[in-house]
Amino acid sequence: MPPANADLATTWAYLEEGVDHIMTKLQTGVSYSKYMSLYTVSYNYCTSSKMHGAADQPGGGIGHRTGANLMGSDLYNNLIRYFVNHLKTLKTQSDSLQDEALLRYYAQEWDRYTTGANYINRLFTYLNRHWVKRERDEGRKGVYPVYTLALVQWKSNFFLHVQSKNQKLAGAILRLIERQRNGETIDQGLVKKVVDSFVSLGLDESDINKVSYEVYREHLEAPFLDATEKYYRQESKTFLAENSVADYLKKAEERLREEEDRVERYMNTNTRKALIQKCEQVLIREHADLMWDNFQQLLDYDKDEDLQRMYALLARIPEGLEPLRKKFEEHVKRAGLAAVEKLVGEGAAGAAAADVDPKAYVDALLEVHQKNSETVARSFRGEAGFVASLDKACREFVNRNAATGSSTTKSPELLAKHADALLRKNNKMAEEEDLESALNKVMVLFKYIDDKDVFQQFYTTKLSKRLIHGVSASDEAEASMISKLKEACGFEYTNKLQRMFTDMSLSKDLTDNFKERMQQNHDDMDITFSIMVLGTNFWPLNPPTHDFIIPQDILPTYTRFQQYYQQKHSGRKLTWLWNYSKNELRTNYLNQKYILMTSSWQMAVLLQYNNNDTLSLDELVNATAISKDILKQVLAVLVKAKILINEETDQYDLNPNFKSKKIRINLNTPIKAEQKAESTDVLKTVDEDRKYVIQASIVRIMKARKTMKNQALIQEVITQISQRFTPKIPDIKKAIDHLLEKEYIERVEGTRDTFAYVA
Repeated sequence: MPPANADLATTWAYLEEGVDHIMTKLQTGVSYSKYMSLYTVSYNYCTSSKMHGAADQPGGGIGHRTGANLMGSDLYNNLIRYFVNHLKTLKTQSDSLQDEALLRYYAQEWDRYTTGANYINRLFTYLNRHWVKRERDEGRKGVYPVYTLALVQWKSNFFLHVQSKNQKLAGAILRLIERQRNGETIDQGLVKKVVDSFVSLGLDESDINKVSYEVYREHLEAPFLDATEKYYRQESKTFLAENSVADYLKKAEERLREEEDRVERYMNTNTRKALIQKCEQVLIREHADLMWDNFQQLLDYDKDEDLQRMYALLARIPEGLEPLRKKFEEHVKRAGLAAVEKLVGEGAAGAAAADVDPKAYVDALLEVHQKNSETVARSFRGEAGFVASLDKACREFVNRNAATGSSTTKSPELLAKHADALLRKNNKMAEEEDLESALNKVMVLFKYIDDKDVFQQFYTTKLSKRLIHGVSASDEAEASMISKLKEACGFEYTNKLQRMFTDMSLSKDLTDNFKERMQQNHDDMDITFSIMVLGTNFWPLNPPTHDFIIPQDILPTYTRFQQYYQQKHSGRKLTWLWNYSKNELRTNYLNQKYILMTSSWQMAVLLQYNNNDTLSLDELVNATAISKDILKQVLAVLVKAKILINEETDQYDLNPNFKSKKIRINLNTPIKAEQKAESTDVLKTVDEDRKYVIQASIVRIMKARKTMKNQALIQEVITQISQRFTPKIPDIKKAIDHLLEKEYIERVEGTRDTFAYVA
């Protein structure tokens, strides 16, 4: 070991021998004492401030200065010379190597070199800490800590030399990767080692501790991405020429997974984004048209897995899904329209679309919705755009199809009739859960109905009948349906429905109290009687259109209740709805006693036969005051049931030989005139209500805005009301004219189309 004040030649001769041992024969080991003596020599030299006549040394690199500065630069320059010479040997040996052999040699030498450089870096800690630091602080950028210096030398004296020959190193990596893409097994660890060296060689001059990817990007990433693009462009072209699109989807999915995996295994993670984008461009975007064209076929044959794949692939590229959404919407719409057309076609030949069975209609619509809703959830992961396409298509075919024709009120009517059938006692849904799920399905279609007010009106009418005739399946089911409607449309929508239930329970109490009073005061009442008193504003019921002579048998009860009610609620007017009332009559003229369940009109007719065996049509008209055309229909039901005999024109006799297997006989079937009137009345009511809704909406908007242009006002009204129904523009204009007339609003002077609110 040289003495503390040894000159440069002596010092370096000793150090060089140690450095070379570490760089080339580290595997044979270095003793601790040897390592420490090397460290000490380097330290001594750097700290001896005497002049060593080193100025005569032929030195490259760092300029000659004095004292300790000079000591540092001497050692530093010698290290540079050592690295350059050391790397010359590697250069020569690498020249003859190709592909995998070159990579193995490179990786092995890189390992040896970086490990050695790490030790040497520690040997020259003092040099790094003082001299190198000061040089860098003074702005000399070409000076580096020893380990970084070793990498800089490797890059300029070895790496660039190998790369300069047709990108020999990167080319070797790319060829291995291509082999792997072709299905061969390669040494991934080797590739990773070489790839990592590309990253390590990057140097950020402004901050040498920062990772820099410039070498990796320029020498490996760029050619890698180009090679990837070429490879997949060729492969996809060839594959599609020989295989189906469905097979191609699998292939593309597989390839994308492989490339993700490649980044994980040996490329740098920063490459992921650019690599995946490149793959998406070549594998998906360039073949998107073909996929879009094939989409319909996959839908038609319910190819779930392929649809999932196509969705997942096209979701990766901007606007990739939009054409699918449009096609899906058309597909659903076609399916819906076809389902209804089939249903209408299956109806009795020549039967009008008006006779469509509500249950079959609703089931057909629901089946299309259900099937496509499952497709959205399964194949398109419930993506919002596809949900919107499904909703749009359903709204289209639910409101306009072969059964509705040009009418917008047919669908809500059929849906309300179906709901009515579900909520009746005689429906087949024995289980509560079944009924609940059937009601939920009604709500699925309800959300697509444009004219929700038509549904509301039909539903209200049907509910009133269920309650009056006591044929509701259960109060729970009724309440459940009302709460669903309330949730969908708000409190106002169901307000009337809830009031109807209140009236029913009040009527029950009223009947009980009346019976109690009668038992106290008139024990001669042999008629069982119950009453419903219903609020005119809440029940969609119409009084009879003709007069009615109350039969003597029930007149006392009628009069007593009338008086009782007036005492209890003075000022209220009772309108008797005979057309909705029901009666039970007992036969006493036959050997077998029967109970006949009748309407008021039937009861009035049959009671005439207490005193007569035969009556003419005119006599019955005079006795009951029922109009002739309705009376004929009433009599037809009684004749059909064989209670009356009609052998001569307009002459009706009581049948003394009447027989029936049933003891209780229901004669109370709705007559055609009533059924027809119901639909017409509902639609009439809807039209009236709409006028008020539009007017109220205009007044609300004008009150808030004070002044508004005609077009903007019409738009705002449509926006506000479209939740309930789609208003027609002529109706809105009529409402505006009406409000101008009534002076709720006025035209602004000097303008033709601006209105102002009149406070």
